[in-house]
Amino acid sequence: MHSVPVDVRILNPLWTPSDLRGQTPASCGLDLKACFSEDRRVLSPGERSAVPTGLAIDIRQPGIAGFVYSRSGLGTRQGLVVSQGVGVIDPDYRGEIIVSLLNTSGEERSVTRGQRIAQLIFQPFFLGAFTVQEQLTATQRGAGGFGHTG
Repeated sequence: MHSVPVDVRILNPLWTPSDLRGQTPASCGLDLKACFSEDRRVLSPGERSAVPTGLAIDIRQPGIAGFVYSRSGLGTRQGLVVSQGVGVIDPDYRGEIIVSLLNTSGEERSVTRGQRIAQLIFQPFFLGAFTVQEQLTATQRGAGGFGHTG
């Protein structure tokens, strides 16, 4: 198992240094907590909410970014998911991590202060080295998309 050096600034007393680990020894992500001031926040069906997490990070290893994913149980059982699919924490971002939650269920759902709402995972990324071309290389698929292959 590899680790990535990450400096953390704790912005909310709901976090302690001992919280900065996975839930099990083999967990690949850190569960992020809802760190808003109210006791609970209610999301109507289809509603999004920007939820502060009380953490800011400084990823110390070049070529690594933070990615915020939905927690599988929260999404499956409650319909609360990361609204854009996956949130990206650029390595030069130093502000508080905010998770945009979306209620995909047909019922009101609530999030309580301190609840685990998403997971933060560190992954490598690659920057594109773009070259403008008049034509792109030909492939069997070509420009076919969205159901092109059946």
